[in-house]
Amino acid sequence: MALKPSSPKPGGGGNQNRPGNSQNRPGGNTQNRPGGQQNGPGGGNRPPQGGRRPFAPRQQQTEHRINDAIRAPELRLVGDNLAEIAEATGQKVETGVYRTSQLVSWAEEMGLDLIEISPNAEPPVAKIADYNKFLYQKKKREKELKANSVKQQLKEIRFGPETGDHDFEFKLRHAKNFLSDGNKVKAYVQFRGRAIVFKDRGELLLLRFLKELEDFGAPEQLPRMDGRRMMVIIAPKKSPKK
Repeated sequence: MALKPSSPKPGGGGNQNRPGNSQNRPGGNTQNRPGGQQNGPGGGNRPPQGGRRPFAPRQQQTEHRINDAIRAPELRLVGDNLAEIAEATGQKVETGVYRTSQLVSWAEEMGLDLIEISPNAEPPVAKIADYNKFLYQKKKREKELKANSVKQQLKEIRFGPETGDHDFEFKLRHAKNFLSDGNKVKAYVQFRGRAIVFKDRGELLLLRFLKELEDFGAPEQLPRMDGRRMMVIIAPKKSPKK
């Protein structure tokens, strides 16, 4: 009697197509399984050890806010090149408050940068200059100041927001003498009680003080608030004019 070939049963002994077959099952042949050597994440196509994917380059950070990075809508413009700015732009330019967008436009027109040099003032103080040259001069001054710091004394000069011209000139002469002797000068405006609302007057007074002393010394930083005082520290020049 001839035997009939048995047909494959579901789940039977045949191993061609059943789920457990090593050809097709997830854990079977390394050709197709996720962990396989050919195409898997940890397989033969992965980069060699130490071959990390490079990070995207970071945007260059600057010590000061410059140009479009300045967030204040208005700035107080200062500097010894205001006449040059006026000539280049055809505008009347003097120390004062301007729209930031206007100052950025002038800086671009001259191929220079708008630099926020005193961000905590109200409004912040800025100047138009070449930023790389500005940093070079700043570091040069800091190096000179550090070299002379052991020999120097810090002399204080105090103002009030209502300081008159006579008192201003008297204290200016003292400051010139201090700087000529190689000492630093700490000038500050003291605000008492409700006088704190006159911070603008104090700032203008100190900026005027710095202007008068530019042949004798240079500020380590622009005027800033320190509690109820607005202060600035002025370092002597090497060869001040008598």
